[in-house]
Amino acid sequence: MKRREFLQASAAAAALGSSSAASAKSPSEHSQALSEHKISSIQYDRVKLNYPRHVGRNSRLGHHGRGPTVSICKIRTNKGAEGWGVFPAGRDRAGFLNDSLKGIKISELISPASGIKYSAPEQLDIALHDLAGKILDMPVYKMLGAEGPASTNCYSGMIYFDDLDPEDNPAGIDKVLENCRYDYNFGYRQFKIKIGRGKKWMPEKEGMQRDIDVTNEIAKAFPYATLLADANDMYTYQDTIEYLKGIGDTELYWMEEPFREEEEGFRKLKKWLKESGKSTFIADGEWGPVQAQLISLAKKGLLDYYLTDIIGLGFSPWRDMMPRLKKMSILASPHAWGSMLKTCYISHLSRGLGNIPTIEGVTCFSDDVDFSGFEIENGKISTPETPGFGLKLLKS
Repeated sequence: MKRREFLQASAAAAALGSSSAASAKSPSEHSQALSEHKISSIQYDRVKLNYPRHVGRNSRLGHHGRGPTVSICKIRTNKGAEGWGVFPAGRDRAGFLNDSLKGIKISELISPASGIKYSAPEQLDIALHDLAGKILDMPVYKMLGAEGPASTNCYSGMIYFDDLDPEDNPAGIDKVLENCRYDYNFGYRQFKIKIGRGKKWMPEKEGMQRDIDVTNEIAKAFPYATLLADANDMYTYQDTIEYLKGIGDTELYWMEEPFREEEEGFRKLKKWLKESGKSTFIADGEWGPVQAQLISLAKKGLLDYYLTDIIGLGFSPWRDMMPRLKKMSILASPHAWGSMLKTCYISHLSRGLGNIPTIEGVTCFSDDVDFSGFEIENGKISTPETPGFGLKLLKS
């Protein structure tokens, strides 16, 4: 199968999804089960995640380092259940929530059918989904409806400007190819290539040529891999066209954040892609998203992929957003960079609701978190059948 045919087929399959029942129990039975559990404590903690290699620069930011330390919270109930997840707040906020929510029924904070309720703090969104799944003895994706495929394409989001380092003796394109080889051997079959070297780190003309050369060299070295490109909003419309012309027959699945979202530029880019016979999607909505603007672009057919961060927007808001995107025939791939935890949450969203043809993979190893249920094999990430998100916390 040709690459373009594969891309079109995979997108269509993810959009259609599959059909299966979320649970044999009724919503009232779920609510009753959750009502029997009350919050006994909310504890703040941090987990250390390690990338397989140092991650360098992109067009906007400097070195991304060896991996993040992520804030989490653990919610325990009076009956001994525990759920945990990313906590986008600090220890003081966790302490406040511990004091104010103690004794509250879990059924007052989350509905398995729709997500957290208005009375629930948004910082507990992930942990409450994990907790509800464990109380109900079901993976999160089943609470969402199990409408998507059993596994989802997963691209490596770790192909950065490592050709430019070390600064006193740059490694060149071979270093980028080495990183692609590692990721390919790890299980990825899609690579997202960071571009925009000429906006901050190289002279503009030389930087553009390096972007083009890196893309074409990866395509040559990995002819059966799918390529995506991401300029982090640092290109202009003219830069984007120069890059797309420069890579010639090399196919891109999508062009991510080519320049700051605006109707005229996206309309011109769409027109150019169509006239050039390219099937490249336009993907945007990661950095500083204005949701009303993104929806407007989507309704006008100028945005193909919706990328707002899984934590930035929120897991429950994403549950609410997905049916709207489906009605507009807009695909989704929530931003996950920084943490494999996000990748895992998105895999449940994909299997639960469909409409996510590919997920951003952020490879991490950890002594604090067991990621073993989320295997990446032959380009796809699996979603475990274990209750909640299926992520085991290795620290007490």
